[in-house]
Amino acid sequence: MDQIWLTVIVGSAAVFSWKILGYVLPAHVSKNETVVRIANNLTVALLAALFVVQAVSGKSGVVLDSRIPAVLVAAVLYWRKAPYLVAVLAAAVVAAILRQIFHWA
Repeated sequence: MDQIWLTVIVGSAAVFSWKILGYVLPAHVSKNETVVRIANNLTVALLAALFVVQAVSGKSGVVLDSRIPAVLVAAVLYWRKAPYLVAVLAAAVVAAILRQIFHWA
């Protein structure tokens, strides 16, 4: 199994265990500010790792293709408060143009 996927699976198990602990632990522990902050940061880190694995991994290693600029366009549009559909369509258009120009897969 690829090392990146192993990391993603271990991170997923860690986040799932935090969710289960939320039901098992007493309320004063689960409402603790430090526990909540760590759980939120772990979830964000897992999502970021999953994004990186999906965006830059290929069959033979790291691949930089049209997905990265497309995601950057969508991120800028979200930052500028564009509607979801506009950001998705703009990202799709950027990816399609780059694939056509550079013949990326």
